[in-house]
Parts: sequence; structure tokens; C-alpha cells
Amino acid sequence: MWSKASANCRPKDTRTLACSKIEKPGAMNGQPPRVAIIGRPNVGKSALFNRLIGRRVAIVHDLPGITRDRISAICSRGARPFLLSDTGGIAGGGESELASDVQRGVHEAIRESDVLLFVVDGKKGLSPVDAEIARLVRRSAKPGILVVNKIDEQKHENLATDFDSLGFEWSISTSAEHNRGLSSLLETVERLLPPPRPDEIIRQTANRKQVAVIAIVGRPNVGKSSLINSIVRNERAIVSELAGTTRDAIDVAYERAGKQFLFVDTAGIRRRSSHSSSVEVFSVMRAERSIRRANLCVLLVDLSAGITAQDKRIAGLIQDALKPCIVVLNKWDLLKPRRGEKQAIANLVEQARESLFFVDYAPILVASALTNENVDRLFGLIEKVRVAARQRIGTGVLNRALRAAFAANPPPMRKGRRLKLFYAAQAAGSEDSGLQPPEFVLFVNDPQLLTDQYKRYLVAKIRDAEFYGGLPIVLIPRPRSEKD
Repeated sequence: MWSKASANCRPKDTRTLACSKIEKPGAMNGQPPRVAIIGRPNVGKSALFNRLIGRRVAIVHDLPGITRDRISAICSRGARPFLLSDTGGIAGGGESELASDVQRGVHEAIRESDVLLFVVDGKKGLSPVDAEIARLVRRSAKPGILVVNKIDEQKHENLATDFDSLGFEWSISTSAEHNRGLSSLLETVERLLPPPRPDEIIRQTANRKQVAVIAIVGRPNVGKSSLINSIVRNERAIVSELAGTTRDAIDVAYERAGKQFLFVDTAGIRRRSSHSSSVEVFSVMRAERSIRRANLCVLLVDLSAGITAQDKRIAGLIQDALKPCIVVLNKWDLLKPRRGEKQAIANLVEQARESLFFVDYAPILVASALTNENVDRLFGLIEKVRVAARQRIGTGVLNRALRAAFAANPPPMRKGRRLKLFYAAQAAGSEDSGLQPPEFVLFVNDPQLLTDQYKRYLVAKIRDAEFYGGLPIVLIPRPRSEKD
């Protein structure tokens, strides 16, 4: 809903001219237009972010300071998509160790954004912190929209007038909780965005077929945020020695050699019994959801701690989700010897291979996110997995290999019956990010006769014909009579 501050709007040509004089980081470098949500803690920034994105990305909780990282995702709800960022609350809320990092992240979001959404709490009224943030927005010389949130009903509209003294030309009353006023907000954002360019990454990012979604997963404090920062060479995610700093799953868009990536920095996955709060429970649920959402998972392991039972559990989650996987042994800088470096790496890889034997198809990289050593090699491994996903086994070769496997080691008897294979074929791959695991359809007498152990045996035989590095192999048994 429009408030009094927006009643006298500039003509369209004047508004466009005003915007053209402002630095446009999104438009200048071909990146998607960027919009940042800022404001003091607990005014509803994350709730607004989730509403605009159309899914629950940011964690919403009554406790102030929940959002510490700058979370970004594509907003495609309006006529023109843009990259929306949710920032940590300004002036309080989080742990003291993180306060400066949160402040720096907010200032960076302001500097990089094309439009700012300044969110205030309509029910609590104007505060001195709001006035200070308003001055910060004006100093940025970026188009700013005052979003008076928590105006849940028409009778609350008069509460918005309390913020007229801030002097914002654009002011809109909303209720993120009740989805009220967001259409007007989106229309205003679209008016203030810089002119679109043909090469905007957002057009490709909106098309998920061209974007590889890479989830960085692992235990708390193994260096996931550091790896993201090393990849994009920008302190995008907050890095702290305090375990559990990243509570949300953070999307970071990145382009390299003409290829589009969406890196997802997830909260550290702990055992359920070690969660200290409901927020951490939600964070772990969000991380597990990110595994299912990803095209490929990078399992990050702390070399200084070795491979733990929890590392194996996370690898099991990746395996159960049938996701391609790369294992990165991080913090190599802490163990790097003065001599015999190649042999030391070979030993570490072999030890990891033995401990994570159930994902033995996953490439293993020894790296240091802190010093950036070997981090660039991650992209080489991702490309190798992409190439492997395009490999196909000829139908004749496949059937001969599987018949030989059946002859060498017949399936076990189950209730007096034995599995019979009539025919096998590799399913056609999809045209998505190019990281889809290979699928093989097995026409058998009874799919229930295919045990997990024998399935693993057949997968191993398929890998003898084509290894498919980094990719799980999916077997799809389908019933067919011997007559057919």
C-alpha cells in the first residue's frame, strides 16, 4: 500500500533520469540487477525476503539477529527478475564476535546494490536506529524504498505516517507475514532498477538448465564459508572460528569461463542431539534440503581433525540423495610438510578413500581455503564430472557386461526365486546442468528380487565398463515377463 510519502511521485522520465546518474553495479558489469534488504534486527527482513523469493530460504525467528550472513537468491515474482539480498540486522542482535562482520556485510550489500529496501517495524514506530540507517541510505546515493512492515490490516495504515519524517520519496506499507502490499513494492522496485542489458546473468540464472547448483556441505567449522569466499575471492559469507556461524543456506551466484554456478553455503550438519536451539535444528534441516536441491555436493572435511563419523554420515546423506559428489580435504596448510608433499597428498587421499569407501566414485581434492591452494582445481573436477555425465555405454556392451556378471556371480535366491535379467539400457539424460547421474533401466522378472548387495555388485561391473567419476549410478528395475 502506498503511504503519504509516495503520493507525489516524480514523472517517469524524471525518475529514469535520476536513476541513470547513480552507480549501477549490476548493469555496469553484466551482472543481474541487485536489490538489498536492510534494517535493524527483527523488523521482518527475512520474512519479506522469503515472500519475495517465493520459498523459505532465510530462517525466520522471533530472536533478533538470526540472519548474520548476506543471503542472496533470484526474485522472479515480478515482471523483471533481480538478485535479492537479505542482510544481517544493523546495530545489535548477533554475537559480539560477529558484530563487525555483520556491519561490513551490510555496507558491502549497500555498495553493490542497485536498489535498497529499508525495512522498518510499523507497529513499534520510529527508533533512533531507523533514523541512523535512513542517513546511511541517503549517503549511499542509491534509490531507496522505505518498507513499513507489519501493517497487517487497513486500520493500521495510519501507523506508517510515523516514518514520514525520514523523508523518503518512495514509501510502501506491507505485511510480509500476510503477503500484503508486495505487488506495489515489486512495481516500485522495477521502476527504480537500472535499464536491462541483453547479457544480464539473471536471464541465465532464471533458467536452471544452464546453472550448476553446487552445495558445500560438512560439519560445523570445517571451512565451508572460507571455501566460498576463496572461490569468489570476496568475503561474501561471514567466516568465524565460532562454530555454527552460517545458519542459513546462502546462495552465491558465480560465473567462470562462461559457465554459471550457484554455490550454496550451508549450515554445518551436526548430530541431532548436539543442537543447542531450534534455530540450529532449522539450519540443519535447511542444509539437508540443500543437498536434495543441488546438482552436485562438495563434501568438505577438516584434515586437522580427520574423517569423523559425522563426515561419513553426511557422505551417506549425499549418497542417499543420489547426488554427484566431490570430496575436498580442507586445511592442507596446517599439515603441509616441508618435503614429500606429493606422497603426503597421496597418503591422505588413500586414507580418505578407505574411510569413505561407499562414495569411492567421488574425486578427492586436497586444498586450503585459507591460502587458496588448489581451490581452482575444484572447477577442473566439476568439469570432469560434467564430462562423465555425458558418457554412454552402448546397449550391446552393457548387456554383455551384465550377463557376464550374472554368470560369474548369480543373484541370491529369495523365497525360492532368483532374479533374471532380460534386457538393460541406459536411459536418455536430461538437458539440465549436465550433472545428472547415469540411469540404467533393467528389465527383470521381479524388481523385488534385486537386493541392495547385488545392486552394488552390478554397479561395480558397470563402472568397469565406464567409471562415471563423481557420479552415483542409478539402477531402475522394471518388471517384464519372460514371454515379453
